Amino acid sequence: MQPPRQVTVLGECVADAFAGPGSALPHTGTQGSSPNQQGMVLHVLPGGGPANTAVGLARLGTPTRLMARLSGDVFGRLFRAHLLESGVDLSDAATAAEPSTLAVADVDAGGQASYSFHAEGTADWQWTRTELAAGDLRNSACVHSGSLALVREPGGSLVEELLTGARRHSTISVDPNIRPALVDPEVYRARLPGWCAVADILRLSRDDLDAVAPDLTIEAACDSFHAAGARLVVVTLGAHGALASLDGRRISVSGVHTRVVDTVGAGDAFTAGLLHHLGGRGLLGGRLERLTPAEVSAACAYAVRVAALTCAAAGPNPPWAHQMEPEHSGASAQGLS
Repeated sequence: MQPPRQVTVLGECVADAFAGPGSALPHTGTQGSSPNQQGMVLHVLPGGGPANTAVGLARLGTPTRLMARLSGDVFGRLFRAHLLESGVDLSDAATAAEPSTLAVADVDAGGQASYSFHAEGTADWQWTRTELAAGDLRNSACVHSGSLALVREPGGSLVEELLTGARRHSTISVDPNIRPALVDPEVYRARLPGWCAVADILRLSRDDLDAVAPDLTIEAACDSFHAAGARLVVVTLGAHGALASLDGRRISVSGVHTRVVDTVGAGDAFTAGLLHHLGGRGLLGGRLERLTPAEVSAACAYAVRVAALTCAAAGPNPPWAHQMEPEHSGASAQGLS
């Protein structure tokens, strides 16, 4: 495995709030908490799909830059500390006057989280061309984006333009990370063909697929994404691992049991593991010309292990490189979201 080249991640940072007793969440790194009137505690962890992916990549050892609009409020300061502690380069992050986005998570007994969002007028979606043009992507082997920053306006269309331009010199990765509570799935359905035309890699969860292609089998949906332009499509399947499709050739990777604390950030961690593994084999930087089914299988198996360790920790807390060594990584994922 060679030292991976830089990956740039573009997208939002979201404050993930979890309500529970004071001891409900163990310390997982940088976090804040405050008591409510019922003696409960609101635990706040730095999250957001793109930010989680950037943290995962940096912790695994990929040089990672995050292009994000970071507020100067208390949550923005929390994001900065968390990202810098994880080794993420914030030199192209914009300082925003608007407040941070807040997501309140309701985690069920099985560790699955549902969210309500406080996102109107927040920093993440207010990109300008001037801010985006300040980032130099020419040295990035891969540019990854997705989630709400790619679909919410006024910034979403500008992010699409940036990805189109970056395709000249970088592999493009997109994770739609669909949030029906905030954006109508029909908006994603309308824009997915355009994203596939730009993306080399498309990663979705089974829930994402059900939201945008409820009448299609996984295989038929993958074929539709290939027809629109995406070469590698990966669908994470919770306890069943993942199904990848490389130009129509299917690759299945199993998931095995692990002790699940929650599944928050597991899909983002999977994406980080996938890109890190591909980058470490020199396969990023173009149109995936040298990518084989065997390499896809190996990358997805590695990504399942990364997601598993994230499931075993509270909140979006992906593993560090040393935790991926054999003596630390006996489990694989039960839940990938």
